[in-house]
Amino acid sequence: MGILDTVGEIAGAVAAVEATEKVDPDAGLLTKGIAAVAGFKGAGALESLVGKKEDEGSEQQASDTDADNAAPQA
Repeated sequence: MGILDTVGEIAGAVAAVEATEKVDPDAGLLTKGIAAVAGFKGAGALESLVGKKEDEGSEQQASDTDADNAAPQA
């Protein structure tokens, strides 16, 4: 896990707390804490999903390139 992953997770936590305050201006500390944890975990999961999709895309592109190179030329 790099520093950018951690920054993304922190940004997710901050965004979740801000959204909670917009929805419920009188939200308590516990509610904001739960929102922060959910935002932190959610951002981490989202980054993981995006990383997997990028890896799958690069593998697919590499296999397509290999198939094009192996195809007989007429």
